[in-house]
Parts: sequence; C-alpha cells; structure tokens
Amino acid sequence: MLLVKLDTGFNIEVEFALSPFHRRFFAWLIDVTIQGTFVYFGNMLMSALVSADWDHQTWMVVLFMLPFILYHLISEIIMNGQSVGKMAMQIKVMTLQGGEPSVSQYLIRWLFRIIDFPIFLFLGTISGYSSWWSVFFIFAGLICIIATPKSQRLGDLVAGTILIDLKKRASWQDTVFTEVESTYQPRYPQVMQLSDRDINTLKNIIETVKKRNDYDLSLKIAHRIQSKLKMTSDQDSLEFLKTLLKDYNYYSAN
Repeated sequence: MLLVKLDTGFNIEVEFALSPFHRRFFAWLIDVTIQGTFVYFGNMLMSALVSADWDHQTWMVVLFMLPFILYHLISEIIMNGQSVGKMAMQIKVMTLQGGEPSVSQYLIRWLFRIIDFPIFLFLGTISGYSSWWSVFFIFAGLICIIATPKSQRLGDLVAGTILIDLKKRASWQDTVFTEVESTYQPRYPQVMQLSDRDINTLKNIIETVKKRNDYDLSLKIAHRIQSKLKMTSDQDSLEFLKTLLKDYNYYSAN
C-alpha cells in the first residue's frame, strides 16, 4: 500500500493511502462503459425519435454529447470527488492539503482529461485518421501516474489533487457535518473563522487521534488552532477539538 503524508491546513502531516493503480483503472473502465452506453443507446433513441440522419445537425450533436463530455466534471462536483466508477472502487479526489477540492480544481482536472485520456485521439489512431506517432500521446496520463511519487496524472499535478483509497481509510469522512444535540450549547464562536476545508481536515485528524491514540497530534493541533484564533480553553486537547467540530455545526445550522 502506497502512503503519502500531506501537510494539512494546520501545518501537521497526516498520512493517507493513495489509490492503487488497478483500482483507478477499473474505475476508469466503469466510467467509460457508462459513457459508451449513453452514446450507443442515446444514438439509437435519437435516430428513432428524430430521424436517421439527426447526427448531421451540428447543434443536435453538440447537445447530445454534452452529458458525455461533462460526465466527470459534474460527477466529481456533485459527488464530492467521485464518479460512479470511483465510488464503486472506493477512491476519491482530494487536495494536497487533505481537504475537498474546489470547483476550479475539479475544472482543471477535467480540462486536462483531453491530454491524460485522449479517447478521440486513440479512436483516430486505430481507425487510421491520426498519424502513427500520435500513439505516444495516448499514454501521457499513464506515464505521469507511474512516474510521479504521488501517482498524479497531469491534471492532478496542475490542480494540486491526488486520488486516495477510501477502502484503506475507514475513518475518512466525506463531510464536515456531525450530529449535534438539540440542547447543545456552543462554547467557541471563534470557530466560524475556520473554513469548511479546515473543519473537514479537523474531523479527519480527530478520527486519526482516536484510532492511533496519538494525543501528541491533538495537542499540536489544539495549540495551532488556539494560536490562529487567538483563544484559550480549559478542556483537554481532544475534547477541545471535538467541541470545535460541534460548535461549527451548531453555528452553521443556526
């Protein structure tokens, strides 16, 4: 299992398991199958409903291909870094800081798919429409994944993202939200100075501390946060972090 240590938003290194190549490959196959199925059956449906030569209308072809083209971008945005294939293989996209990517990062990854996974170039090569030497560009993404220490394709390198293995990290949570009792009384309003990404990192760190009994980590994080927010607390470090998490959810919901 390939591990990577990421410098989180609190300047603390947290260890994550990188997605193994075979899981990325099978996730890609699942997604390509979904896209191919859409094109195949969609074409049959359009031919039956519109006309046999509907594909000669440029505007219709463009509208028809939008779901195919935008599949990965929309999936990763609405499914928190996952597509159907990634969800099936239990892998997801995250930032090099250990948080959820922004829309712009998802957009960059998507834009670079044309270089990392040049499907149309591949189809053109095997059908004879592209030159034989263009086959070298087909494997650009694969070569980059193998050659980079964090198994990043070109889109990941530019966007600052990686793919992590959720199966090897059962404590990983996809959301910053946690249950708060109806009678709960918050203690630290300063917590709202933190971002969703900070809280997402904080939740993951709390799980890591509990899993490993690494209370030195909780002390470091608590000290960093208190220094950043210019606050003090009489709670022990782990309870302080748990209270921050609950307070954030309380204030966010009210």
